[in-house]
Amino acid sequence: MNQGNDLGAALRRWRERANPPPGGVGSATRRRTPGMRRDELAAAAGVSAEYVKRLEQGQGRPSAQVLYALARALRLSSAEYEYLCSLAGHVPSREGRVPHEVGPGPRHLLDRLGDVPVCVLDAAWTLLAWNAACEAMCAVSMLPDGRQRNMAWRAFTDAEGQARTASAEERRFQHSIVADLRATALRYPDDDWLADLVADLRAVSEPFAAMWESRVDHEDRPPRLTKRHPLVGEITLDCDIMTIREGDLRAVVYTAEPGSIDAVRLAATRGEHARLD
Repeated sequence: MNQGNDLGAALRRWRERANPPPGGVGSATRRRTPGMRRDELAAAAGVSAEYVKRLEQGQGRPSAQVLYALARALRLSSAEYEYLCSLAGHVPSREGRVPHEVGPGPRHLLDRLGDVPVCVLDAAWTLLAWNAACEAMCAVSMLPDGRQRNMAWRAFTDAEGQARTASAEERRFQHSIVADLRATALRYPDDDWLADLVADLRAVSEPFAAMWESRVDHEDRPPRLTKRHPLVGEITLDCDIMTIREGDLRAVVYTAEPGSIDAVRLAATRGEHARLD
């Protein structure tokens, strides 16, 4: 068996299956091939497009770190990641790294709460899955892969990656994220992606750096956030944060006070989404 060719074939197959990042190269024109392009996968994994091409041609053997980055960029399942490791001659290791698989329990939660916006994140606060109500409210699928899908990054920075000013309610949400992220960093000391996220947030955001160092406890009551929907306007929602033991995941559940104008607007987002579909 030629493991190099098998590895290359598997990478190409999964790349062609993967969703291309919104706003990626050539997004304004019709794609001639399905899935992600080599340069899109390379950018997401932190390698060169030429290197991805060589791997797909059966040339070279990626390191364990590069293999993990490719698997994460391709959103491989645990079983697929382990198979990829076997093809490359590595023992799959997740010890010290944030898991990002969404098991049947969280999937069931998303299905059961179909009319309530819910998103599931890994322990580093990166979006992994969401239901239709969350898509209708936030258009999550339009967010590009990488930092823009990390809720911690988005809570402290704007679209250009610069520090943003938060309201009092948003600061409560920020405190909740930082307290949880600090505990996550202790559990997964070998996760380079998480370490880079924290280092960059400390560098770009003075509020994040102060919260990271302060060790101040946040309030137990759920924070409230105001979302701006392009069609129905501003919606102020309670954000309940739940920990899911299966896979060490987080679920953020958005609810509006029954009978309020925010509840009406939230329901309207679902109606607009259904009409557009």
